Amino acid sequence: MAETLVAPLRAFGRDDLALAGGKGANLGELVRAGFPVPDGFVVTTRAYDQAASELDARLFDAAATSGDGSAVREAFATVAISTELRTAISRAYEELGGGPVAVRSSATAEDLPGAAFAGLQGTVLNVVGEEALVDAVRRCWGSLWTDRAIAYRHKRDLDSAGVRMAVVVQRMVSAETAGVLFTANPVSGERGEIVVDASSGLGEAVVSGAVTPDHYVLDAEGRLKRWTPGRREVVIRALPEGGVQRVEGEASADPTPLPAAVLGELAGLGTRIAAHFGRPQDIEWAHADGRVWVLQARPMTALPPPPIPLSSVQRTLGRTLLEYVPVRPYPLDMSTWVPYGPVGQMARIVRSLGFRVGPSDVFQEEDGVVVRLVPVSPRPTFDLVAAPFRLARRALGYDPQRWMDDPRVTRLLKENDALTKLDLAALPWRRLMRVPREALALVEPVGDVRLDYFPRAILSLGRLLALLVVLRRTKLVGDLLLGVFNKTTESIRALRELADEVRADPALAEAFATREPAALVEALSDDPTFARFGEKVRAFLAEYGHRETETPILVTPGTWVEAPETVLGLVKVLAQPAGANGDGGAGEVLKDASDGYQRAVEEILTHPRLRSETRRARVRRWIDAARVGLAFREDTHFYFTKPLPVLRRSLLEIGRRLSEAGVLREATDVFHLRLEELEAIRTMPPPTSDAVRLRALVRARSAKRDELAGVPLLNPMLVYGDSAPDGDALVTGLPAVGGRVTGTVKVVRDPSEFGKLESGDVLVCPYTNPAWTPLFQRAAAVVVDTGGPTSHAAIMAREYGLPTVMGTRNGTTVLSDGQRVTVDGHAGRVTPAAAKEPASAA
Repeated sequence: MAETLVAPLRAFGRDDLALAGGKGANLGELVRAGFPVPDGFVVTTRAYDQAASELDARLFDAAATSGDGSAVREAFATVAISTELRTAISRAYEELGGGPVAVRSSATAEDLPGAAFAGLQGTVLNVVGEEALVDAVRRCWGSLWTDRAIAYRHKRDLDSAGVRMAVVVQRMVSAETAGVLFTANPVSGERGEIVVDASSGLGEAVVSGAVTPDHYVLDAEGRLKRWTPGRREVVIRALPEGGVQRVEGEASADPTPLPAAVLGELAGLGTRIAAHFGRPQDIEWAHADGRVWVLQARPMTALPPPPIPLSSVQRTLGRTLLEYVPVRPYPLDMSTWVPYGPVGQMARIVRSLGFRVGPSDVFQEEDGVVVRLVPVSPRPTFDLVAAPFRLARRALGYDPQRWMDDPRVTRLLKENDALTKLDLAALPWRRLMRVPREALALVEPVGDVRLDYFPRAILSLGRLLALLVVLRRTKLVGDLLLGVFNKTTESIRALRELADEVRADPALAEAFATREPAALVEALSDDPTFARFGEKVRAFLAEYGHRETETPILVTPGTWVEAPETVLGLVKVLAQPAGANGDGGAGEVLKDASDGYQRAVEEILTHPRLRSETRRARVRRWIDAARVGLAFREDTHFYFTKPLPVLRRSLLEIGRRLSEAGVLREATDVFHLRLEELEAIRTMPPPTSDAVRLRALVRARSAKRDELAGVPLLNPMLVYGDSAPDGDALVTGLPAVGGRVTGTVKVVRDPSEFGKLESGDVLVCPYTNPAWTPLFQRAAAVVVDTGGPTSHAAIMAREYGLPTVMGTRNGTTVLSDGQRVTVDGHAGRVTPAAAKEPASAA
């Protein structure tokens, strides 16, 4: 077979990728297994090599380097076809009957797990005549060099020089109905469901997205579970003389679904094909003259893991996970900050209470890549019996009011400062490789501090809640805990001071009003006019720059000190005058936390059961202790994350050196490796065998991550349900903070967009963390895709009195910038604003 230019489909099987390409190998395998595949032949990769040898080799090198393949495509369009190849194509075409055929590309890097190349390479339908067939083969060869295909190969780290193109030629099926079949639900991941998209005419209309297809969800036996009629905006039909015709708008006023017999046949074929290949399949099919044909089969990509049932406890935990893990962890996260950072420390706290749980229970991995989050239900152990005694001993011995005096905290700050001052670029390789472990070692003592001091903090909060239950004043708990001073509120005050400076300086005010945060960073570095303010920003970053930008539980997303534009975006927001956009500003909807706290204290202390001064003094101490406990949680997190910047910088320096040595394409590729895999590198540059192994790991894990790019770590429907918005609601979610506000939507998807928010806007975001808190001073309301009433966003929004809806799942996609909406925090609904409805709050 190695010398074959043209051969029948049946001559190939799944192992013939190098000669028949992905599509040809898969179709040949199906023919051999007896599936209904239109007869055909393959113009093999040897024919491509023969034609390519006629072209200037420099064209291919230039295209691979520049990403522009137009010269290669033009050259293939007129390339000379050898007599041997032309004769072989002619003979195969004649044996096929000489009628209309479908000509499809079949590259050696196509229709593979994690690399589908869907729609990136050529297909020519309803080809009639030998000369037209040869031209179609040339077009498919050239389609290997479309700009999109080159970019896709580069993204997947596939060497263009090593990719070849075969061409599949099959009898044309003039379909009455055609489409795509998935042997698992591509949205939910349910393996027991089959999804079929169908429309009239050739399946190209469905595959290309030119039509809204009929959508069927079947059970494994092919019984219809759900059907959504399509719109048939376009129908593509084969013409008798060759080529295809696009017919606009054949929508039926009364559409009918495919017959049950056809759906059953599709389901049966799909199930058998998936079983044959051993994994879920993406299948193109056609129905003509009462028969179903299989036109293509390839592994499903971007398929979510199978759904799992969640208990009420798991759903509650899932809301927190969705908020705190907005991005997929890398292998480097999983081997560094995840087991040592907040996730690992929370697992330690849970274990100290007598339960069994660990980070590996939450993050499920396949082939070294996190595929999903699983909210766990902690399992009790025998240690649960002794846990109350351990907690009592800690509660008696460790007072949260004095935790900053603990020598473990002093040691953390001193040793972290020493690590931060290291010139990482100048360190020898072996010394550099010790820095990540040294940074991680700083975390554990602070974790011990949290374990020791938390019991009294929790008891203080519990004692206050019990008091409020006895006094029947539980509604005051939120107000009593408002305005607690901690490192987060301290950083917000520091940001407000920077914003005050901006407002007071006309040059700064103009710069912040007219420039984006990235341009402001450049100006503060280069423009002497802003030198003094630049120094203040650097001082702010020296104190608070270790705060996370996206999530506190991963190291790969980075911190404020590496992204000063995030900080300047916050200053830009805070420097705006209240009500700048005419929508009423935050000042009209915020309530003063201090006043709310004082009113709540006064109401408690004037309770009839607290007549004596002794009792009132005791209750004051209890309230103060609860507030200290609340601040302790936030402040320990602040210090707990101090080693993050030096950890991240050391890992990136390792990546930079591996990139310089040619092991990685770029420094951030190091994220795809585990720390222990890096520690195994003893010399720089590493031996060739190590370099090859590491490159292969990065390539495989990168492809796996790319395949999962559109797959949520945790399906929000499992956590929030799948109910549609009711009535006139645009989106609905969980009521988190009461009140009703009308304002203008501003979608802020990540910290790089902080500067978009204007005073009085409705902040719509996918998640929040403490870094987002300053935005709440200018927002009129908050709408979040993830989280629940007890999440960070809800707690902070409650302090600012902002109507808040959590867990909308899709607020950032349904709502858009400039849209006027009304947010009802009591009902958990976001509705279109009435035409003349002014900004309001209640």
